[in-house]
Amino acid sequence: QVQLVESGGGSVQPGDSLRLACAASGRSFSGGIMGWFRQAPGKEREFVATITWTLGVTYYSESVKGRFTISRDSAENTMYLQMNDLKPEDTAIYYCGAGFTSVFARPESYPYWGQGTQVTVSS
Repeated sequence: QVQLVESGGGSVQPGDSLRLACAASGRSFSGGIMGWFRQAPGKEREFVATITWTLGVTYYSESVKGRFTISRDSAENTMYLQMNDLKPEDTAIYYCGAGFTSVFARPESYPYWGQGTQVTVSS
């Protein structure tokens, strides 16, 4: 059974940093991708960043490019999202997803999801 478990969320002030983690178990995603999405209240789930598991190629949404960094530890089967210079508009529940797709920015392309972790940025 595939499980994705996010951790690392919290409440911070604008300009602060957080590091999210997503631990995967149940299968290997070698040859696939893992990604981060977020969903704010009343909004659709939106793409944040993704990484190809084997080669580590990364893609980012324009809203986080230059502030967020996605990475993975293949040995630990864990993906990370380093979030710097956080802004109030980054407030959302952050979800990790995994799958085998080239359509990486669409949440419906990911068959596996974690339960989400809340990130709140407020002064």
